[in-house]
Amino acid sequence: MSDSLAPAEPEVLEFETTVGSVDGREVTLAETYFYPEGGGQPADRGTLGGIEVTDVQSRADAVVHTLGEAPEFGAGDTVAGVVDADFRTYCKRAHTASHVLYGAGRRLLDDLGYGGFGIRAAPRGEGADGDPESADEKVRVDFETSTEITDDVLVELERLVNRAVWDSRPVSWEEVPVDEARADGDVAFNTKTEEGVMDDADTVRVVTVEGWDRAACGGTHVRNTREIGPVTVLGRSNPGEGLTRVEFAVGPAGIERRTETHRGARAAARELGVALADLPDAVARLAAERDDLADEVADLESEVLGSRIRDLDRTERDGAVWRVGTLSGFDANAVGEAAKSVVREGEADGRTADAVAVVGSGDAPFVVVASDGSVDAGDVVDDVTGEFGGGGGGSPRFAQGGGLSADPAEVVAFLREP
Repeated sequence: MSDSLAPAEPEVLEFETTVGSVDGREVTLAETYFYPEGGGQPADRGTLGGIEVTDVQSRADAVVHTLGEAPEFGAGDTVAGVVDADFRTYCKRAHTASHVLYGAGRRLLDDLGYGGFGIRAAPRGEGADGDPESADEKVRVDFETSTEITDDVLVELERLVNRAVWDSRPVSWEEVPVDEARADGDVAFNTKTEEGVMDDADTVRVVTVEGWDRAACGGTHVRNTREIGPVTVLGRSNPGEGLTRVEFAVGPAGIERRTETHRGARAAARELGVALADLPDAVARLAAERDDLADEVADLESEVLGSRIRDLDRTERDGAVWRVGTLSGFDANAVGEAAKSVVREGEADGRTADAVAVVGSGDAPFVVVASDGSVDAGDVVDDVTGEFGGGGGGSPRFAQGGGLSADPAEVVAFLREP
């Protein structure tokens, strides 16, 4: 990236220079203010000699500009370059915001390390270049930290970032000797990018957000945090062991996302009939009520299942009393738990059951067998699946099988045979 002048002078958007070489659509220049893709930042967009620049890459000792079509100019000609101002501004804001976010992390997170960074740009003609509402622009910072980044931490990270933006902190950059930068504990390094570059360099570029953050970085940045604008934290994920990825949006994309969140929160508060500030408590109450109702439903379902199983036809097999029949509308796990409970009850109101065998009716018949030990439930399920297909198994006291290729009534008739 040292061959590009963009990091040192990010405000320069129009320039004239001499063409170094032309190879099809690939062009090198004597000097360039186009930023080549790297360090998590996408390549600049714009035109060269009036032709769209579709990509910019740093190769060996030259920056290669790929054009939308082969140019008519050649080596030695003077050519005009125009960097897309909207896209450059977006990248400067997004990249600087990542430094401010890391600075916020310094204040909240323990054992902090810098695991990576990246700007996701909108397709050409959208986002920074066009309609912000149709763009999926976002930025990521990967934190290495022993601190769990909870929702509360995300909210505090966003608050600190926007406070640093509001404080209008100056942003500057300078070339620093590599050994000096490495010895400075305040300088953060993106280990996936900067350290590898520094192996063959005498100096490293250090970007400083005054009183907030210092980091080795070769990207383009704004001169003051107030130029970043509002920052909206979007969420977190785990891209790899020991890493927590925090994603955020800046500018129009961030404003749109925050507006959606605010609109949703107000709609929810209105629906619940509470003030916006009281929304968390109202939601917590609803969640508690939902859990209580779920418990009540589970208890009622268990009672209904137990009652239906006790009412199944009584059958005697090999000296044991069975309850055998079909049930519909319940899954195998629920039926299994209820069957075990009925068997454990023993004799109740004159209804004795040494074993319970239930066939679930529906598109995928299943069989559940529970026993007090006098009947081997596992052997019964093996007999059923051997006769009607499917698979399953279990212990002498409980077993179940599924995938039966038979009408449930046929399975019940089989189970009732002595």
